[in-house]
Amino acid sequence: MLDQGAAPPTPDPQPSPAIGRRLMRRKPVELLVAEGGKGEGGTLRRTLSMWQLTMISIGATLGTGIFVVLGEAVPKAGPAVTLSFVIAGLTALFSALSYAELAGTIPVAGSSYSYAYATMGELIAWVCGWCLVLEYGVSVAAVAVGWGEYLNELLAGTIGVTIPDVLSAPPGDGGIFNLPALIVVLLAMVFLLGGARESARANTIMVAVKIAALLLFCAIGIQGFKSGNYSDFMPLGMAGVSAAGATLFFSYIGFDAASTAGEEAKNPQRDLPRAIMLSLVIVTALYVLVAAVAVGARPWEGFTDSEAALAGIMKDVTGQTFWGTILAAGAVIAIASVVLTVLYGQTRILFAMSRDGLVPKAFSKVSPRTGTPRVNTVIVSLFCGVLAAAIPLGQLADATSIGTLFAFALVNIAVIVLRRTRPDMKRTFRVPLAPLFPLLGFAFCVWMMFSLDVITWIVFGIWMAVGLVFYFVYGLRRSRLATHGTAEVPSPETPLEK
Repeated sequence: MLDQGAAPPTPDPQPSPAIGRRLMRRKPVELLVAEGGKGEGGTLRRTLSMWQLTMISIGATLGTGIFVVLGEAVPKAGPAVTLSFVIAGLTALFSALSYAELAGTIPVAGSSYSYAYATMGELIAWVCGWCLVLEYGVSVAAVAVGWGEYLNELLAGTIGVTIPDVLSAPPGDGGIFNLPALIVVLLAMVFLLGGARESARANTIMVAVKIAALLLFCAIGIQGFKSGNYSDFMPLGMAGVSAAGATLFFSYIGFDAASTAGEEAKNPQRDLPRAIMLSLVIVTALYVLVAAVAVGARPWEGFTDSEAALAGIMKDVTGQTFWGTILAAGAVIAIASVVLTVLYGQTRILFAMSRDGLVPKAFSKVSPRTGTPRVNTVIVSLFCGVLAAAIPLGQLADATSIGTLFAFALVNIAVIVLRRTRPDMKRTFRVPLAPLFPLLGFAFCVWMMFSLDVITWIVFGIWMAVGLVFYFVYGLRRSRLATHGTAEVPSPETPLEK
């Protein structure tokens, strides 16, 4: 626990001129924690309980893989998509263990970006942060795209009118501009501008609704279950299972979103590890259950990239549109919850990067009235909204997966590094069987990254190249460790020791 009365370590007055040392300079854990909540012109408010943190994690996770991407994943894996969910969940579990340890030790807003800054140096931290920008920003857009199709299902079942494809489908799928995707992002922005506590309350209600909707689907869908749909369990082989798992993996980034709330949690050292692990267990169980029922109720060949697959299954089983409409209403709320919580995580990561001087100061300005980074929230929301309205879903989902996997791989390494460099630091949660489990988490992430298409790697490489150019042109010189001196090695006796 940080001694609030102790001053953070004083950085050396002059940075090292060697470029190698400048790229590898580390930010002491004590300094990271001492700066917690502090922004330009105000501070974030510690208002979130463990229950709210868990709901943020579930809100960011539960919905995307089932309501949106299931229709894309099943054609890749067949009935074995249930195994794809298990593999993705297992990969997430190893990484979640590492997140839980670091979130309890370094409870700050930057998530894996901050963990990398404390353990592997500024350049690696920047690369990780840049991946998180891809992961969160594109995830918001990808999920928002699917929201429009369920909205049309709801409108068709209630008032008999739908939004024309030209304004509700992404370009390339018959649309020119996906208006519903933009609308749901802007609605999430309004909630976030009201404050973290208010957003958390709204999210908790939405999470309860979507869990109820998924349980309703299972209760009705099981009535149409046909064992013959599982007769050819793995028609596309293990390669198809891993490819589907890699696509689905982006659905598990919710616990990362919880870790970005480290500076707004009431008791982050205790509550963040608990929230991360509890949410992952709940989400994985629901994902596997719903996927198993869905494939049992509809032959896998019948999943043809439909983002509203579950509502269609409800109609097929009951022969009525009523239940499909009810599920569509639940999905509209569920996906809005994902957009809200993932957008929240994106703004907090940019807040931390801005405070460190690596991105413009506007992203760390905090409203004294609401305790939120208002400018940051507006900029990120508008960017994600336009992205959601203009890019096809499949490309977005895979781009998010590779950014997520890369960041998670770094987190697993960060745990091992921090164990070696700061073995006596107080940890409220410890990864069992370390370093075995972090190494397994790293290996799973790398394996799933190589299951993604070549085009995804090309996009990822271009994104990384753009990020490195930005860092060397802007961040390297404006970094606070550059302008205020470096502090690569913390004192061996610090307030965070046992």
